[in-house]
Amino acid sequence: MEKTYQPSAIESKWYGFWESNGFFKASGDVTKPAYCIVIPPPNVTGTLHMGHAFQDTIMDVLIRYHRMKGDNTLWQPGTDHAGIATQMVVERQLNQQGLTRHDLGRNKFVEKIWEWKEQSGGAIMQQLRRMGASADWSRERFTMDEGLSEAVKKTFVDLYDQGLIYRGKRLVNWDPVLKTAVSDIEVESLEEQGSLWHLRYPIAGTDEVMIVATTRPETMLGDTAVAVNPNDERYTHLIGKMIDLPLTGRQIPIIADDYVDQEFGTGCVKITPAHDFNDYEMGKRHNLPMINILTDDAKINDEAPEAYRGMDRFDARKRIVADFEAAGLLEKIEPHTLKIPRGDRTGQVIEPYLTDQWYVDAKTMAKPAIEAVKSGEIKFVPENWEKTYFEWMNNIQDWCISRQLWWGHQIPAWYDEEGNIYVAHDEAEARTKYNLDDRPLKQDEDVLDTWYSSALWPFTTLGWPENTEELKTFYPTSVLVTGFDIIFFWVARMIMMGKHFMQEIPFHEVYIHGLVRDQDGQKMSKSKGNVLDPIDLIDGIDLESLVKKRTSGLMQPQMAERIEKSTRKNFPEGIKAYGTDALRFTFTAQATNGRDVIFDVGRVEGYSNFCNKIWNAARFVFMNAEDKLIADNPAARSHIDHWILSRLTYVNKEVERHIEQYRFDLATQTLYDFIWNEFCDWYLELTKPILNGDFSDEAKAATRHTLMFTLDAILKMLHPFMPYITEEIWQQLVVIAPQFKQTDGLIVAEYPSMDVRNEALEADIAWLQSVLLEVRRIRAEMNIAPGKPLPVLYENASAEDQRRISENELFLLKMGRLESLVACHGDAPESAVAVVGKMRLMIPLAGLIDKEQELTRLNREISKLAPSIQQLAGKLSNEGFIAKAPEAVVAKEREKLADMENTLAELNQQLVKIQAL
Repeated sequence: MEKTYQPSAIESKWYGFWESNGFFKASGDVTKPAYCIVIPPPNVTGTLHMGHAFQDTIMDVLIRYHRMKGDNTLWQPGTDHAGIATQMVVERQLNQQGLTRHDLGRNKFVEKIWEWKEQSGGAIMQQLRRMGASADWSRERFTMDEGLSEAVKKTFVDLYDQGLIYRGKRLVNWDPVLKTAVSDIEVESLEEQGSLWHLRYPIAGTDEVMIVATTRPETMLGDTAVAVNPNDERYTHLIGKMIDLPLTGRQIPIIADDYVDQEFGTGCVKITPAHDFNDYEMGKRHNLPMINILTDDAKINDEAPEAYRGMDRFDARKRIVADFEAAGLLEKIEPHTLKIPRGDRTGQVIEPYLTDQWYVDAKTMAKPAIEAVKSGEIKFVPENWEKTYFEWMNNIQDWCISRQLWWGHQIPAWYDEEGNIYVAHDEAEARTKYNLDDRPLKQDEDVLDTWYSSALWPFTTLGWPENTEELKTFYPTSVLVTGFDIIFFWVARMIMMGKHFMQEIPFHEVYIHGLVRDQDGQKMSKSKGNVLDPIDLIDGIDLESLVKKRTSGLMQPQMAERIEKSTRKNFPEGIKAYGTDALRFTFTAQATNGRDVIFDVGRVEGYSNFCNKIWNAARFVFMNAEDKLIADNPAARSHIDHWILSRLTYVNKEVERHIEQYRFDLATQTLYDFIWNEFCDWYLELTKPILNGDFSDEAKAATRHTLMFTLDAILKMLHPFMPYITEEIWQQLVVIAPQFKQTDGLIVAEYPSMDVRNEALEADIAWLQSVLLEVRRIRAEMNIAPGKPLPVLYENASAEDQRRISENELFLLKMGRLESLVACHGDAPESAVAVVGKMRLMIPLAGLIDKEQELTRLNREISKLAPSIQQLAGKLSNEGFIAKAPEAVVAKEREKLADMENTLAELNQQLVKIQAL
């Protein structure tokens, strides 16, 4: 083996080896349990971010684990066509050439998108390969590929024929730049500073006015009522009267509705059903007219008075406020903080907009989907997410599935000149199905919401509507791994569609993971400059390149300056190359049930050191085994060998249990503790007296076998988490010891299963470890040189202690670097004392330390530490710091103070001990 671990030298080699040998494909053995995960399809326009890397690492751990368990395992990959995002990418490219999509026309524009997709789309899938994702890439699907497109058409036609899809005029989120309806998940509600305008509405035939407050004065052009609470005594006498709606020449009624909060504002609410979701529901209850006053690009339309027609909505707002003031009808204007809905792609203010759209009858389809979770057919992990699911599903509204785009699945509906609708797979089928003559037909220009095709993903990717072997074998799939933010938008809809079209659930379990946040607990965003690129953590990046990457494309110089300053402060030397395995292990070590991941680069460095530890341990094992006899002889094993096999059994069972329960954090912690502490720090050291001492050839051969067997099992258990380093080491292990080679690759080797637990022996070795640790502690506290042999006396030893001393004397002397280990009675003068159980250990210190020198050293360390503690304690008692600093920063500072105080206490204890000598 190379002396040092270099991840860049092995990663591409082994990924190519796995893929070219077909190891990512399902075994096809239908006698074995089927295990399948469908990847949440990333956008074809996307690039790998920390959320993808985290999520796909979890999926890959599960896939590699089940593959090694012998299950018929399939990870089904694919990408989403991402209607809005992809159309915007290609439109921008056209704009740079001075063209628009309208210059090309629909067909040519769609051709351009397909060209872009073939050349540039799917980059994220290459990046996922860098993360070690062992998906079956030969089965990669795309939501717009031919098979999925036909499946989408079939579901639409079937649902329409069953009365579960319909076309209707309803209120939607409308992006006036994209000129399309958008889903709630594509709308970001941001808190912004605005105004609250109080307007006077004259009551017809009287001198009275009602004062209404609004944050959008322009919508008053579409008001069709003013509402009050029926129990509000201030206004009961006005219910049923009419208002002369200013600027419009119309009259609107005063209505009563329990929805109105009489304690809020003036207790009077203007109702604009065509431009507000709450008003829309009230308008339906009271059969109010719905007057749309906006065009699709958010200008005032011809439904409004002539004076405002053609004006941009915000220009119209200023004009209307001025006209109210001129008419003496502006009561007051107040500053007001409110949440403004903005499109996540365009940043423009989203308008509630009344249009004709296609809808799925979600209320009907939700019923079996609710029952699937209620009955336990589908289980959420953690379970508390079921509550969120039920809240959404029990209050579900019909799902708007049409989008006014050119890229996507064009709706399979045709219209004649009278506006009659004909739904079929194609125009020829429509004419046959509806017995049409040669009348002209025009296909609906809208496309389906991207979430619609994604809702079919678990069964269409497996070949539906054809009854393929994959569909029969792998549906329902095993588990869905996803974030909480799309439980409604994707998870719920997959359950609805799966129950409807397959009459089965799409997956048995839903594992919900948290979000990846920065080390201060902040959400990662480009504007904050705290975004980390997983590939940078794998390959490394110098400071100047990192600064350039983070600030490129930022239009605001002040933001760019802030981000550059933050980057230089947090990464003064850039980012080191840590390799994929260290990054993957970091993710899984923090994958607690449903909690957000606080990502700290320092932890990646720590697990990079763990990789080095494993590498060096393997080199030690190979150096002691290569060209030597390696024989499995249980009778010749030492009790040290039996101990590590017992501990290996415990770890094997624990890791399996944690993975099955989706506690990846506990699985990685179990592996880490065992490998670093028990295997590397203890077992490897305990084998040295055997391999280098006066033991029989049979005993040495048995210890070498145990070393190789334990390393082989460690590599197999660790492989799902750290695939590259484990494959590299295992391939060298099977060259040295061919008897361990079951297959051509560790990736398809059999997962270990052991049952050789000996808890009594484990207790014996735990005792041995305690004695050695106490000796080491005294060495450290008394500053005794590590190599200096120590005389050790012991008293009050039980029969059990004496047996353990007898069986482990060689290991105590060698590993403790002891001059002697002798029983005594009574205290030894000027000794350092330790206690193990009831047995006392005494180390006479005469001649071992220089008392005065030690006192000087301890006093010097104490004098350095005390001022630092005082300074940090003062900082944490400052209320201003506590109030302004992020919670994670405050917690870190408190932890630092506690560590310093513990160190000071230990130094003072040592001082007292040495003074007493």
